[in-house]
Amino acid sequence: MAVHAHPDDESSKGAATTARYAAEGVEVLVVTCTGGERGSILNPSYGDAPSSPEAMAQVRREEMAGAARALGVQHRWLGFVDSGLPEGDPLPPLPDGCFALVPLEEAAAPLVELVRSFRPHVITTYDPTGGYPHPDHIMCHRISTEAFEAAGDAERYRGAGEPWQPLKLYYNHDFSLNRIQTIHDAVTSAGLESPFGDWVASRAMREIPEREVTTRVPCSNHFPARDAALVSHATQIDPAGFFFAVPRDLEVEVWPVEEYELATSHVPVALPEDDLFAGIHPEDRP
Repeated sequence: MAVHAHPDDESSKGAATTARYAAEGVEVLVVTCTGGERGSILNPSYGDAPSSPEAMAQVRREEMAGAARALGVQHRWLGFVDSGLPEGDPLPPLPDGCFALVPLEEAAAPLVELVRSFRPHVITTYDPTGGYPHPDHIMCHRISTEAFEAAGDAERYRGAGEPWQPLKLYYNHDFSLNRIQTIHDAVTSAGLESPFGDWVASRAMREIPEREVTTRVPCSNHFPARDAALVSHATQIDPAGFFFAVPRDLEVEVWPVEEYELATSHVPVALPEDDLFAGIHPEDRP
């Protein structure tokens, strides 16, 4: 189960991993917390923006369906309302009724129910910072960790299904500085313009600490599925833009993996890993 804040996050974070496991016969469920109603049009070639948040939500539902098909995964919506990304100094208040303002147990309840019905062995989500400070990403982390900890406890969330304890919880690390720096150096060494130049300088200047990477999943054979899923999100992803600025053959050569941080495990592990299911397969058990 991969838990994400908005439609398109599943395509930019861990997409090739989910496509790989789905292709191998693993049941993979992507969960999207909000409808992305307050997302901006980030693709300059898209055209006119939908006329209302409701219209934007419908467009993004259709985009998400296309991405799920491209990845070969199942998909569910939790049904919360996008909080938007507040901007300004001081930051404006979040809109009433948005996902980030829902009380934790109320927001986690539908995810707990979904965990108990789908019965995943592994859950992936964001680290406590959200990966970047979007209130929905931080809230996504909070409800994911709550559901991981509570779904197996019969005394919590009564009436939300039979208890089920997932075995491993991971944080996505698709935009680690190590990855960005490695690809940036490879692109510039090839005499090409890197899309990561300003990003590398900004991260270094702000001295953002790097989180631990415990798990690197080989998945380059599924980069085409990831790219097809990205393109499905036409309101957000410019096919001529950032996500496609690195030649794919170069990316496969220098960075054929997606990275994760193992946050919690209820099975014995030997780090580093190259498989989210390490320690869970019957043949891995003593």
